[in-house]
Amino acid sequence: MEAASERPVAATASPFEDYSPADVRDLIQAYPLAWVCDRAGSADNSSLLPLIGEYSEAGRLTCLVGHFARSNPLFQALRADRRALILFTGPQAYVSPADIGDRAWAPTWNYAQVRVEADIAFEPPCTDDALAVLVDMMESRREAPWHPRELGARYDEMVQRIIGFRACVSKVRGRFKLGQDERGSVLNRMVDHAADPSMKEWLARFGRRRADRDD
Repeated sequence: MEAASERPVAATASPFEDYSPADVRDLIQAYPLAWVCDRAGSADNSSLLPLIGEYSEAGRLTCLVGHFARSNPLFQALRADRRALILFTGPQAYVSPADIGDRAWAPTWNYAQVRVEADIAFEPPCTDDALAVLVDMMESRREAPWHPRELGARYDEMVQRIIGFRACVSKVRGRFKLGQDERGSVLNRMVDHAADPSMKEWLARFGRRRADRDD
């Protein structure tokens, strides 16, 4: 499958949209719970769903795999119009001037997000696989990973109420606002004062990249 289009790094003037396919992949893997919305953006037809990414040999996002409850209104909406908007949100944090040590510095908010446009293809025969790939990823670090078939007869009853799908990605747009427009000393203080370990890692990740470019 042809990889989805991503905004070319060289074509953007915003440092926040200078990112790689690996950044998209890692954010989705770390924060798989995404808002899935119909094309109209109706509040009634929006749901938080955990999604697993599929990637091309070059590492670009091509598909997202998930499942719906058949009773979810979004299921019927996307059967009528397959086009969906999917929003992943990564770490986010407010930064105070006190953290930077300069009260003349304006506060800001750091965050990472990925916006995906996709066509939803419902695949009832693949519902088992959609469940398995999600559970396998979430259970992979446990000493004794759980498997859905451990539910016994309840599993077959549950599967009748849900449906698997594959979201074929047409466009990816990321925005990683992680201090790229700040002086190196300010970015270092952001890293030092970040309370969320994940935010600390993402700030350092983009900070190292900027330092490599500046050398």
